[in-house]
Amino acid sequence: TSSKRTLRTLFRPAALPPPFVSEMSPSQKKLLAYHKGKEQQKMINQLLIDRALEVYYINMDETDERDAAPPITELPSTVRKYVILSFQADYLFLKSCVQRNPMVPIQQQWLRSMLTMVPQSLMEGRDRELLTENLLKEIVRDYEKTMQRCVLRRALIKPDIKELDNLEEEAPLPSLPLGLDFSSTWHDSYVKAKKRIISTLHILHPTMKTLLDFGYTAFFNFLVVDFSSSRLKGPVDCKSLKTEASLSCSKAEDKIMSTWYQRVIGLFTQSEALDGVKLDQLESFYNCVAVLMSNQLKELLQRTTEVFVKLFDPEDRSRLPIFKMDLTFDENRMEFYPSLQDLEEAILFVVDCIGQTLQNFQTIHAWLTGGTATLDAELPAHTVQWAKSTLEKSIRDNLEGPQEHFKGYVESYGWLVDGTAEERINRFITEQPSFDEYT
Repeated sequence: TSSKRTLRTLFRPAALPPPFVSEMSPSQKKLLAYHKGKEQQKMINQLLIDRALEVYYINMDETDERDAAPPITELPSTVRKYVILSFQADYLFLKSCVQRNPMVPIQQQWLRSMLTMVPQSLMEGRDRELLTENLLKEIVRDYEKTMQRCVLRRALIKPDIKELDNLEEEAPLPSLPLGLDFSSTWHDSYVKAKKRIISTLHILHPTMKTLLDFGYTAFFNFLVVDFSSSRLKGPVDCKSLKTEASLSCSKAEDKIMSTWYQRVIGLFTQSEALDGVKLDQLESFYNCVAVLMSNQLKELLQRTTEVFVKLFDPEDRSRLPIFKMDLTFDENRMEFYPSLQDLEEAILFVVDCIGQTLQNFQTIHAWLTGGTATLDAELPAHTVQWAKSTLEKSIRDNLEGPQEHFKGYVESYGWLVDGTAEERINRFITEQPSFDEYT
């Protein structure tokens, strides 16, 4: 019926736009024809590529398994061209996928290690800091580029096609400079040295540990000479200082000989002391013992010297020794006794006395075999030089007060004792002054 609702009645018929006719110039028609031809050529090329690959893979499937697949070079030139184009497109696509993958960043500790090899003088200044920053950026870029090339070569195999060689934009890996030899021979020498050390290193032997314990127990709170309480005893003269230092060194040497050295001798008279030591290693073993004992004695002497020098520290005079000195008058001359030079010599004598102690201890090997070799317990030359130079400076600083005091005496009363006053009196008498002048 006319009132029935249908799709045709629900939707109005679409009104088509009026036909539009435009006039095109000959050049526009030519340009449209050119673009249309390119699109058609592109479609034809793609169809040829697909067909060429289909023929190529069909030929590979039909080839006997005993025979090799037909190489691309044997294909017809037209088919070969489109096969290469297909391989090229696939390879470039896969290459771009690999290159987009994130690379492992360079570790910061590697960069810090590189900077430690640059001299500090070359890194000072604002310009040098900027240069260092640019250098690190260049290193990071080279690292990322190298990692990317490495990952690409490991993950993607380039087809063995001559035409694809031009696709590689990366330059070949750098080669070693001609005429320079960067080969290292340290590994062989390192292995030999390691084997030699293992065969001759005896410091880990149980006997050495016991020897270390003996030295620590005997020396950790012991001094050859101890003048730390000298200030509490009152003034001391130079002669007494020398005598006390000599007696202290002698007593200390006797004490060490009767305690520490006897314990060491008793240790090596036991057969267990040489357990695990081969007969051809006895000499090196006893050399190790001698070095260890020498180091213990040297450490004792060096520590004693440092403690003695610290007594004269100008910044801490709480333990500075007090020396007795007299102001004398002899032969019309005023002076200190003992002289300042004698005082300095007496103080430096203590350093020499310490260095001459513990110099006659036999090595264990010499004691067991009846030899005469002794332990090297001599103080290092630089330690003796440091101690004496430090003491000389400290003595000069501490004697500034007495020297000023002595100078004041000479300036005030020197004319009374050097003959000046007597000469003036005699001259006055010979002039026969008047009573008023006498007065």
